[in-house]
Amino acid sequence: MTQHPAALDLARALADRLAHPDNVPHGPGWWRQSLAHGLPGIALLHIELAATGHRPWQRAHDWLTAAARQPFTSGPDSHPFYGAPAFAHVLACAADHLPGSYQRALDALDAQMTMDVNRRLSAARRRMDAERLPVLAEFDVIRGLTGYGAYLLRRTGDSDVVRAVLDYCVQLTEPLTDGRDVLPGWWTDTRPSGRMDDTFPGGHANSGMAHGIGGVLALLALAARRGILVDGHHRVLYTILRWLDRWQEETGSGPAWPYWVTRDALHRGRPAAFTPRRPSWCYGTAGLARAQQLAALALGDITRQIKAERALVAALTDPAQLKATTDNGLCHGMASLAHIAARTAQDAHASTAGQLQATIPPLLTAICPPGTDTITAADAVVSGDAGAGLLDGAAGIALALLTPATGTPPRTAWDACLLLT
Repeated sequence: MTQHPAALDLARALADRLAHPDNVPHGPGWWRQSLAHGLPGIALLHIELAATGHRPWQRAHDWLTAAARQPFTSGPDSHPFYGAPAFAHVLACAADHLPGSYQRALDALDAQMTMDVNRRLSAARRRMDAERLPVLAEFDVIRGLTGYGAYLLRRTGDSDVVRAVLDYCVQLTEPLTDGRDVLPGWWTDTRPSGRMDDTFPGGHANSGMAHGIGGVLALLALAARRGILVDGHHRVLYTILRWLDRWQEETGSGPAWPYWVTRDALHRGRPAAFTPRRPSWCYGTAGLARAQQLAALALGDITRQIKAERALVAALTDPAQLKATTDNGLCHGMASLAHIAARTAQDAHASTAGQLQATIPPLLTAICPPGTDTITAADAVVSGDAGAGLLDGAAGIALALLTPATGTPPRTAWDACLLLT
């Protein structure tokens, strides 16, 4: 049963506006190989709609064909959201529902990705042996080994390469000494953009799902829930959870976590006073609450599970945090919050599931107020500054609306690239 018809209508209208690649304006950030901004992310929308029977498979084929007209970048210049790895995720989502299709291409992509991961792991081991700090792109979800692990966990299951990535994640949490400071192993000496900057003297420890330890926590938790464990697996889950406990902030309505911990905060031993900010997937409480819920489920820690779920309820009902959420996109907007609430509710404890479900209608209404002309709204989204892509634009908004609007989980694993499942 459709829970919010207007939101579902908007998702379908967005998909119809993106029906064929020849009819979509190619604005700034239009990258053929980019899962975040380009053709693969839009193909992902049409694959999900085809798998659910809402739209024809031909649209998915058209977008996949457009994306594959030229060879994809692989090797050092590619990463989970760009090039061959990005296309592999999208193609695998289609192949799951079209038995026998795309297998030769996927086998070749998987082989290339395994080579790339092994090369990256070797570089990471050399860096660790030299006791140097990592860069974010070594381990994060968007560009690094956590993102590769998300794909390979789904594709290859309990394989040598998946175990090697999980071993790396365990090693990443080993503390490092830098002068008088003992730093967590994922500390980087750059700013969150990955660039050196005097505004981040001494670097930072990134908390987020997209670029920080939240993504590592989610990957380890998802592997553990599948029964895939390496030495130190549970210990490291608790290591990361205790770090988040240490830096937890109080909002007045519930807990939240800083986007990052600076050297100054480390010296003070406490986070700064909480300032309302968006509770997004990429950095905010929504993504981190889901990661902590997954970890608690993997550990069988009901108390911690309920705590994470209540944190998400608090964030999604806090007017100040919602006011700070100024767009509808998948990365850090309202649609993302609705999708994460729906995903979290599906796994929630009986005491919090209803509370999580109750947060969804107001979020969808904020996106689709009463009287919304969904066709006009879809045109405005696609032609707007955010464009048509997955992370910020129309395709991501449409995908994120489907599960909360219908009350049914995705048919494909499209959000596995976000480590939400």
